[in-house]
Amino acid sequence: MARESDLYPPLKAWFTARGYDVKGEVGPADLVARKGDDLIVVELKLGFSLTLFHQAMDRLALNDIVYIAVPAGGRAKSFAANVKLARRLGLGVLSVRARDGFVECHADPGGYTPRRSPKKRKRLLKAFDRLQGDPNAGGATRHGLVTGYRQDAVTCARFLAVHGASTGARIKDWAEVPDATRIMADDHYGWFIRVARGVYDLTPAGRQALADWSDV
Repeated sequence: MARESDLYPPLKAWFTARGYDVKGEVGPADLVARKGDDLIVVELKLGFSLTLFHQAMDRLALNDIVYIAVPAGGRAKSFAANVKLARRLGLGVLSVRARDGFVECHADPGGYTPRRSPKKRKRLLKAFDRLQGDPNAGGATRHGLVTGYRQDAVTCARFLAVHGASTGARIKDWAEVPDATRIMADDHYGWFIRVARGVYDLTPAGRQALADWSDV
């Protein structure tokens, strides 16, 4: 669709089929649908934008039920994220398909209560507890964000640098890194090499990492 006005006829037909009287460009609103005392305000745009959300939020001062209407299509992930944002703001979302004017409702206006995910909360708490100190205060370090996993990997590397090739069990007990064996076996950073069954040592990259991450 090349123009916002191209969205209007399909939307008018969609609301009319549901028993509403529809008029365009009523005051500041792009479309207003009325059925008795029920009133619906719709903001039309050719795509999601911060301006569109601002305008739609302003329309909530006129009416409790406000929809955003945009052309269908585009990146599915981005579209879904914008629908999610609209829900959080109490806005509805409609899309209009260009080839046949098909209107689809993706979200209805109204209050939004996000569903808490116990799994995500548990992962967040685990990440918080695993992170030693506050290494990312003020943003990322010069090498990027410091995670609890990376801190544990650095601890393993330091142990090997001081004590030489060792087992994960020894590092677990002496350096208090519960996942030492798995960290060295997975070797996500290329720092470790297995020299015997269950025994690991540092690679040249691992020794360089100790200098690069000396501040961790």
